[in-house]
Order: sequence, then structure tokens, then C-alpha cells
Amino acid sequence: MGMKTIVLNASPRKNWNTAKLLKAAADGASKAGSEVEYINLYDLDFKGCRSCMLCKRKGVERCHCYWKDDLSPVIDSIFAADTLFIGTPIYLGRPTSAYFALLERLHFCALSYDDYSNYFKGKVNVGMFVTMNATREFYDKLYKEKFEAYADELKQLNGEVYLCPCFNTLQVADYSKFNMGGFDAEDKKKANEELFPADLQKAFDLGMKLSRMHDGDEK
Repeated sequence: MGMKTIVLNASPRKNWNTAKLLKAAADGASKAGSEVEYINLYDLDFKGCRSCMLCKRKGVERCHCYWKDDLSPVIDSIFAADTLFIGTPIYLGRPTSAYFALLERLHFCALSYDDYSNYFKGKVNVGMFVTMNATREFYDKLYKEKFEAYADELKQLNGEVYLCPCFNTLQVADYSKFNMGGFDAEDKKKANEELFPADLQKAFDLGMKLSRMHDGDEK
């Protein structure tokens, strides 16, 4: 059976920093022979967990969200995958609302209310990409600890979890068109030219690495 990789963009921007990193990871996974599904979460119609408790009924299929919307099939795809790549920008010090809505539902449908164990017995390796306007120094001081905690939540999928922060990203192509006087446009462009290509290469390499980790594994 071939490898399966699902790639989820939790940014509303389809062609900017987060998306570019995820597409690089997807290219790496494809080159390693994995079947890749790429999804922009902001294209889907869904909300967070509604606490309907359908996933907690006796005798039902576990690790399945029973709410009928665009996200439930995505959750099925995650649990059926070998690898998950998910990316989010940092908004106000946190992942996006779409990221949180997904994680609510992904976790809850796999959580036992008998003993709080994990219903999911498979293994999905995860690469989590986090993009930000902040510098590495700012991230290390204020964001690192809590984003490592967000990454740890993905260990529910029983695989290896790799957190990949990307610093000081370019917010817009032309800063002169926006009220963004708090930023040094030339410094931002320089960081984009010097740092971002290496981040893209790391994303590609991780795509290959996580796909190859499943060679010979059984789901």
C-alpha cells in the first residue's frame, strides 16, 4: 500500500509564506513516492466542535466526526494518512482560528470519555510549520514555549512531531502601499531573500524525510 500525505494550510492566504512552505513539503513527499492531498482550510465550510456527542455513542465508529460539514472528511483523511503537514501563521500570538477549530474536532472524536485514553491506534508523523512576522529572538522569548505545547498536542497521532518555525517573514510585497511604519521594509526584504529559501529547502527535505520514515511500516 502506498504512502499517504495530507497537507493542511490553516492560513487564509493561499499563496504566501505558509502556503509556500507547505507546498515545498508536499513536493518533497511526492518525490519520496507519497500520494499527497493538499487542502486550504479556509476554502472549507466548518466550525469547531459543537459538542453533539455523536462520537461518544456506544457502538459507533471511533475517530470519526459525525457532524456533516466539509471538515469531517478531512478528519477521516488525517487518521488514514501516514504523514500530516499543517501550517499556520501566528496571529496575535496564537495559531489561526481555523487551526483551533480543526484541532478541537480532531482531538475530541479520538478522546475516550471512559478513561480519557486515545482511541486512535494508528501512527501519523507530523510536520507543523509556523510562520511569523517576529524575529527568532522574539519567538524564543515569547512564543517558543507555547508553540512547542501546541506541537505536543499533535502527538495524539502517535507519530513523530516536528515543529518548524519560520521567522521574520515578508507580510506584503510592497510596504509603501500600507500603513506599516513600524517595520523596516528593507530589513524584511533582506530577511526574505536570505532566510526564506533555506526554510523552503528544509520544508522540502522534511517532506521527503517523513515519507521515507514509513517505508516498511504498517499502519
